[in-house]
Amino acid sequence: MTARHPLCDPMPLLSSAFEPGRCRELVESMPEGPARDVARAELLYFTGQAEAAAAAAARPLLTSDDLSVLLSASLVLGYASLSLGQADDARAALGTARAAVGEGLDDADPLASAVASFFVTTARTLLHLPLPERVPPLEDCVGLLPEGLRPFALYVLAHQAYLVGEHGRCVGVAEAALAVQGEERPITNTYLHLACVMGYVGVRDVGAARAHLLAAWDLARPDGLIEPFGEHHGLLGGMLEAVIKRGWPDDFRRIIGITYRFSAGWRLVHNPDALDAVADNLTTTEFAASTLAARGWTNQEIADHLGVSVNTVKTLVSSSLRKLGVSSRRELGRFMLP
Repeated sequence: MTARHPLCDPMPLLSSAFEPGRCRELVESMPEGPARDVARAELLYFTGQAEAAAAAAARPLLTSDDLSVLLSASLVLGYASLSLGQADDARAALGTARAAVGEGLDDADPLASAVASFFVTTARTLLHLPLPERVPPLEDCVGLLPEGLRPFALYVLAHQAYLVGEHGRCVGVAEAALAVQGEERPITNTYLHLACVMGYVGVRDVGAARAHLLAAWDLARPDGLIEPFGEHHGLLGGMLEAVIKRGWPDDFRRIIGITYRFSAGWRLVHNPDALDAVADNLTTTEFAASTLAARGWTNQEIADHLGVSVNTVKTLVSSSLRKLGVSSRRELGRFMLP
């Protein structure tokens, strides 16, 4: 079988620096070839056009001898398939990536090992599923990655910290990544700001969480990069309801549409392998209120945060308890994201 090696930068759009509002111009200015094809698929995905992204990320990119092209296309296709509710296609895309890593990994090629670690760890972390591979830990590979990809690798590490309850470390890694960049990478930095939101909500610093959410929104909105907000809804502790819904109701409705689609696909992949299924029958507002309730927030704190009445919070939590068949807020935690 033909050996695969990383010949071009992985995820060329994600890795790129550009002025907000000029994302499409950047993609169209790239030379014709696989890198631009991948970038076009990325743009479609990040702007919430999952069906078009899936089509753009499919063959011939999935048969490329360039490991970076193949892995990039597999990741885009995998996540686009989640948004389309096509769990089998998502699994197949990630399976293609795992197989490519096995074929192309060369212990004597540090760049190939670093690229493989990035993609495997990203898939494992963001899907919350164990995907063991023969690759080095991502934290040991960040410095070996192409420069444009390193900040997103740090986002993945921040996300990992959040998932194990290390909210302060999540914030520290993400804020450090934002501070040291010499150029603005709007897509990656949107994800880094959202990681900060997750961490700050975890430590109940709502003011800092709000500032990072608005920073993410300022970066993403000029190019319509709305998908990351839909991806993260369940992890943001009601911040979208508290901030975006009030100021940008039309955009909020579109985000929630993405949230429902992405979450449904994510649960199809996640729940068969989970000891406790993530709740799939709650509204997004019920999910946000229940997540905070499970973390010990009072009804008044949740009401102040979401901008609703205490009675509304009681109704949301009671409805969630009834739908999930449990009797206490503590039990809600089994069905919520971390």
